[in-house]
Amino acid sequence: MSSFNESPEQIAQATEGYVMQQTMLRIKDPKPSLAFYENVLGMKLLGKYDFPGMEFTLYFLGYEQDMPKGDDKEKTQWVFRRPALIELTHNWGTENDDSFSGYHSGNEEPKGFGHIGISVPDVYAACERFAKYDVEFVKQPDGGSMKGLAFIKDPDGYWIEILSPEGITDIIQSQLNN
Repeated sequence: MSSFNESPEQIAQATEGYVMQQTMLRIKDPKPSLAFYENVLGMKLLGKYDFPGMEFTLYFLGYEQDMPKGDDKEKTQWVFRRPALIELTHNWGTENDDSFSGYHSGNEEPKGFGHIGISVPDVYAACERFAKYDVEFVKQPDGGSMKGLAFIKDPDGYWIEILSPEGITDIIQSQLNN
């Protein structure tokens, strides 16, 4: 890393307006992936952008309730000002390629990317609902040593942590005495 050094005030000034805007996940087939994120997790499709020359499509999803009015340029800028969106990237043709087994989720060797997290009011109620959609669970809320949180998989095998602010706080606080 560089030896360049700034004061906390300089860092704050230089990074004013920065937002953690998106996490990108590559998907094999947009139909089941969009259904999962919209119906199971309740996200809204905020923007869809096709790149015909490069043969891929970007889908941006999040928990925004109101979409802006205006032209495409204004709507696109609005999407890219939103914090904490999921970007699903579909490379055209993968959905019809029987030899394509999918992307690496990061949770098999070599491990890398781990998961995204969704905060919910009630982990148990959310998981009961997910079960009705036949969502695959990596960890049920009462499984393992960390009670009250769950892990599910999306259609491409990416892990999603399901947590509540109160539950994760209890887990963290319980470790302070160990």
